[in-house]
Amino acid sequence: MVGRLTADPELRQTPQGTSVARFTVAVDRRFRREGGQQADFITCVAWRQQAEFVCRYFNKGKLIGIEGQIQSRSWDGQDGKRQYATEVVIDNVEFVGSKNESGGGSQGAYQSNFGGYQSAPTPQSAPAPMAQQPMDDSGFVDLEFSDDMGSEDDLPF
Repeated sequence: MVGRLTADPELRQTPQGTSVARFTVAVDRRFRREGGQQADFITCVAWRQQAEFVCRYFNKGKLIGIEGQIQSRSWDGQDGKRQYATEVVIDNVEFVGSKNESGGGSQGAYQSNFGGYQSAPTPQSAPAPMAQQPMDDSGFVDLEFSDDMGSEDDLPF
């Protein structure tokens, strides 16, 4: 799913010290009803490194791409009534949108995969490795193309 965070994600710790973050993503529906855009508000849960990644790099209003599994659970509330929750347990998080909108990187170029950082596939004629290029304050590199590498239009994405 792709949507915008409705509030800043909040990082908490379980009694055992495991990081967990809960946040809500507003996902626009493809079809509109009269009166404007419709959205669904999806509750998401991220654990461990994913939770820390989301809380560090995303905030209210940021566009986010998520992959995960829907999980339903129930419990008895303090009033004795049965309570239910359906959430997306996050497997993967990606930056989506422009660099200014996402806080870094080009569209979907960087993603978190269980807390590690992984760059999107690059063509064989890609510039030097990231570690050799200067980074801006956000930790991302703007790729520059020289004549011998072709043009940006030649990229497969």
